[in-house]
Amino acid sequence: MVITMEIYKQIRSMQLQGQSQRQIASTLHISRNTVKKYWNGSTVPWERKEYSRSPGKLTPEVQQFIKACLAEDEGVSSKRQHHTAKRIYDRLVDECGFTGGESTVRRFVQEIRSSTPEVFVPLSFPKGDAMQIDWGEATAYIGGEKKTVNIFCARLCYSSAPIAFAYYRQNEESFLDAFVKTFEYYGGVPKRVIFDNARVAVKEGFGSHARKQQGYESLSAHYGFDAVFCNPSSGNEKGLIEGQVGFLRRNIFVPVPRVESLNELNDLIMTRCEAYLKHHIRGKELAVGEMFLSEKSSLYPLPGYAFDAAKRAYGRVDRFSTVRFESNTYSVPIAYCAKEVSIKASPNTVEIYFEGNMIASHDRSYERNRSIYSLEHYLPLLERKGRAILYAKPVRQTVPEYFLEWLASQNMSPKLLTETLRRCLIEDFRDVMNENCIHTPVSEIVDPVTVKSVDLSVYDTFLCRKAGAM
Repeated sequence: MVITMEIYKQIRSMQLQGQSQRQIASTLHISRNTVKKYWNGSTVPWERKEYSRSPGKLTPEVQQFIKACLAEDEGVSSKRQHHTAKRIYDRLVDECGFTGGESTVRRFVQEIRSSTPEVFVPLSFPKGDAMQIDWGEATAYIGGEKKTVNIFCARLCYSSAPIAFAYYRQNEESFLDAFVKTFEYYGGVPKRVIFDNARVAVKEGFGSHARKQQGYESLSAHYGFDAVFCNPSSGNEKGLIEGQVGFLRRNIFVPVPRVESLNELNDLIMTRCEAYLKHHIRGKELAVGEMFLSEKSSLYPLPGYAFDAAKRAYGRVDRFSTVRFESNTYSVPIAYCAKEVSIKASPNTVEIYFEGNMIASHDRSYERNRSIYSLEHYLPLLERKGRAILYAKPVRQTVPEYFLEWLASQNMSPKLLTETLRRCLIEDFRDVMNENCIHTPVSEIVDPVTVKSVDLSVYDTFLCRKAGAM
């Protein structure tokens, strides 16, 4: 029974007044055992004895089996494939005929692991020595559409100066492009770059045994930095950047930002990173920005040529005047039908070249099996095939529905239709509609029906005769 402070007070008062335990129990309607417990004040209701239970005992053979399982994990690099307490218990039951409780095994595993906690060494980096990088994900509304973006984050290890860039995909083009922009922002290159074992950077292996992807290897050779890879599941080896990813999510993506373009989102990120330069890190006398200024002189200078991070491919223009790149097709002017062209894909654009000259440029699509058209590429063809204008995919993909309905209501020749669409490349659709509205003046209505006049004099004669008769 739980005794309130009021009942405890009454028990003590009545005992001091000389009443017996039986009398107190009868008056307060509680058991004599309860009265006896609190009778002389040796037990108080505000103190609770901690519940303790003697744990089940494990035989030395079972303890040795558990230790062997944990020792086996030390040779496995991925923590996702380490033994859990549940897995050890299942193995004990299956392999050793264990009949004890799972909680007993869990308690013993926890005791072993807590007795050997991992200890980290505090680090201090010289100026210009190293930079840590990482990727993170966040959500943003871009052009009214909810999208997931990948954030490339970088931070100098001495000054902790941060920078970050948003991309639609975490691919090699974005990865290399982010490096180029990062080095340009810092105005130099650190001696080392510390990263994990992501596939965009590592071809095979891990940690000190990792082999770089060709693009990353070319980038590091061009800018002169050493690529250092962390051991698997060792986020502490790049703890500075791990914290920055969370910082950006909390301070830029909460609430979810609403922007019109990816460039606008990157401007927002840049503004927040620059504001962080005023921040003072605990244990350091100078602000981040002041430390960054003193670190810049220790960075390697930028090379004379900026690394080209674009992905390149080749293709032949098909009979629809499009060329395929990855899983999508992109249009080119109809004059290049059946020609061999080269494709240069940056993170956000796809440029198409013929004999070294750019003939088309599109926003890059990361969807699948899409055709991306540019209306101007097809206007010369549409002028010759006027009946197809309102049904042509390049028109229907580019022109809003209300403008298509307006075009359909106009009695225009194919040439005039094409000229109207050409004007839409440089003018707003509604402006084009307003300029082409024909206002017909209100004229006098002419009745095409001829009505013959009627001689009504006969009715007058009839009336006069009727009046004389009366």
